[in-house]
Amino acid sequence: MSDYQLLPSDEFPHRATAERHFNESVYMNAFDHTRAMGGWMRVGNRVNEGYAELSVCLYLPDGRIACQFQRPAITHNDAFNAGGLSVHIEEPLARVRMHYDGELMVVSDPELLRHPKRLFAQAQRLPASVRWEHVATSPAHGGIPLDPTSPGLYGRDFSLGHFNQHTRVTGGITLGDTHWPVEGYGWRDHSWGPRYWQNILFDRLYMANFGADCGLMLLKIANNDGQIRRGGVLQVDGLYEEIIDLDIFNDWNDARDPTAFQLTVRTANRAARINGTVLNCAPLRNRREENGQLLESRIAECFTRLEWDGRVGFGMTEYVERLQDGVPAGFPL
Repeated sequence: MSDYQLLPSDEFPHRATAERHFNESVYMNAFDHTRAMGGWMRVGNRVNEGYAELSVCLYLPDGRIACQFQRPAITHNDAFNAGGLSVHIEEPLARVRMHYDGELMVVSDPELLRHPKRLFAQAQRLPASVRWEHVATSPAHGGIPLDPTSPGLYGRDFSLGHFNQHTRVTGGITLGDTHWPVEGYGWRDHSWGPRYWQNILFDRLYMANFGADCGLMLLKIANNDGQIRRGGVLQVDGLYEEIIDLDIFNDWNDARDPTAFQLTVRTANRAARINGTVLNCAPLRNRREENGQLLESRIAECFTRLEWDGRVGFGMTEYVERLQDGVPAGFPL
């Protein structure tokens, strides 16, 4: 991307800027296409607020979700290592590992995730170990916008610096006495700069792999100004094609969670129609008080099966949106 600067050193932690809500975040997802299982993990350092955001969410073959959400204390931004979740850079922009060792909560009914107090009080807890190694199958995409007027991908008030990449993944998940190998594909991102979730009015984010040579990352986003932007890439034969148009048609259930979608996408080289079916949805939320006002967003994290030109892929669908009188801001679009 010629409009961005991305250096190998950007793979490592950056010096925190003065904003109270400075965040540096590393996210990785991984899916075994044969077993149709996997999940995502994220660590976000909020060193100026004295804690890290730790998230682990795994979608098991029998439909259960194993998860953990914590805010372990941190005092520096020198590493991505908090609460048992760690990131190891083997080769910048090419090969990285993510490990989690700790306890996971296991739920059979995802509805429990809507009620954090009940989740932490009632969920079954099991020891777990997750090991993923990600090896690049695409170029890294993104960085710092070179144009000072550019919003970047997510907006200058939400992850000013950001890059992402499709990967091949090896590793495994151990939960209690059960172990599942993970041999498949994934997607990762790394972001830094001022950030809190409520700076997104709404977004729809699609991350998927159809093999080592084919994938997508598509984003429709509106920040606080309400202006809608579309961005992302199709991965074709291992290379990225920037999108120039994106339309999204969603199906919803009675709880206003997505159940299926159709994407129509255009690049300079091709037009594509992609269908997605949500296999399992983790209905999460984030709350934050700013200037005496409680701000709340819903974050639907959906394990998804996709079809594109006869190929089947797996990945994550993420819907983030502020709640306005209890209604997600982007619903029903």
